[in-house]
Amino acid sequence: MRIATWNVNSIRARSEAVVGWMERNDIDVLAMQETKCRDDEFPLMSFLAGGYDVAHIGTGGFNGVAIASRIGLDEVETGFEGQPSFGTEHTAPVREARAISARCGAIRVWSLYVPNGRSLDDPHYRYKLDWLRRLHDIGSLWLAHDPAAQIVLAGDWNIIPTDEDVWDPAQFDGRTHVSEPERAALAAIRAAGFHDSARPYADAYTFWDYTQLRFPRDEGMRIDYLLCSPAFDDRVRGAFVDRSARKGKGASDHAPVVLEI
Repeated sequence: MRIATWNVNSIRARSEAVVGWMERNDIDVLAMQETKCRDDEFPLMSFLAGGYDVAHIGTGGFNGVAIASRIGLDEVETGFEGQPSFGTEHTAPVREARAISARCGAIRVWSLYVPNGRSLDDPHYRYKLDWLRRLHDIGSLWLAHDPAAQIVLAGDWNIIPTDEDVWDPAQFDGRTHVSEPERAALAAIRAAGFHDSARPYADAYTFWDYTQLRFPRDEGMRIDYLLCSPAFDDRVRGAFVDRSARKGKGASDHAPVVLEI
């Protein structure tokens, strides 16, 4: 079995490429982020033609998350309990389309798009930390309730876990993605029992900016990963980052990460 995560950076522009990649790589479940479309705009037929059911939540703009599965797609949940909303002085708070889950066979799969944070003095940064804190709290409860639960928190985490996970840490001094509170929030989720299950097998970068020849120079960062409950981590037998999916005209700026089960 293969479970993957991929920030697709607009699914309407890339649905055929995404489904083709899934078929070529024998992917059973794919968690997608940044679909950038409303539910009624999602290119469902491309996935159904490939044998995949899909659950999606999106409101357009820069968010949107989805799960595609060919091993079952039941008990869909949009958002997690306690997931915070975000608003500004000019907009009312809304719970953004950043989390969706479904039961795929015996596995509870979450597709998560963690807020970017923007800058350390931006309200979005405080929102990001609150979002991660609430995820930690509810995730801890899931594991406490059922230590044998098979759960995958897959997604674009917008956090560089260590300095080894970015081409040049000095480039990020005083910026988001590497700040101590963000890394501490991620570490707390892992300390609650969720394993960075791909790391022992694949520590390659997963994101390269479109500008400044970042991809040809391999100036990337590792911000996409799958955190697994202990019971599910026991089933992981390998992982890889498919860097080839980042190549070519019109590709997403992220590469998919695949777990071998």
